[in-house]
Amino acid sequence: MTRRKESILEAAAILFARKGFNETSMSEVSKISGVAQGTIFYHFKSKEGLLLAILEDLKTRVLEAFEEFYRNENFSCGLEMVEGAIAFYLDLASRLEDRFMVLHRHISYELALQNPGCRRCMEAIFDCFVDIFEQAIGQGQTDGSIVALPPKKAALILHTMVDGLVRLETYQLYEASSLYEELLELCRRMLANTVSTE
Repeated sequence: MTRRKESILEAAAILFARKGFNETSMSEVSKISGVAQGTIFYHFKSKEGLLLAILEDLKTRVLEAFEEFYRNENFSCGLEMVEGAIAFYLDLASRLEDRFMVLHRHISYELALQNPGCRRCMEAIFDCFVDIFEQAIGQGQTDGSIVALPPKKAALILHTMVDGLVRLETYQLYEASSLYEELLELCRRMLANTVSTE
């Protein structure tokens, strides 16, 4: 991606996240990015196209970040892997706060209902999140650290809990970091295999 396109995406993500999609004008994106409006339209065709590009960029960043995370981390068991994935998810949401806020805004879901490309992108993002937890749960069931339960359903519930905290933090309704230890404890209680394997 060119530096110019990156500047446009960064400016648009900040504005869409903080002001909202409908309240942001393309002239504001132009002013903040330092790129002419005509150039923005040349690259992204429309404001909706720009929103879709932000979501696509988030998908790429999430996939790359978690691939690197799993490549560089060693876990003693699946339960530890779940805990690591939770911590990393919360850290990633903090580092990509504006993009997560765009993802969580209602306009993204409205666009997904009308635009098949946006729907595929949103599904891919959430599938990635759920797959990360499902992979860890599957590993834990293989090594005996996690109880037998449907991995996909457990991963969906786990993602919902973690993403719910991210939303509280994103919209400054509650300091989610203060709930981190409680979140981990609840996940351990929900998932841990406490039956002796001897």
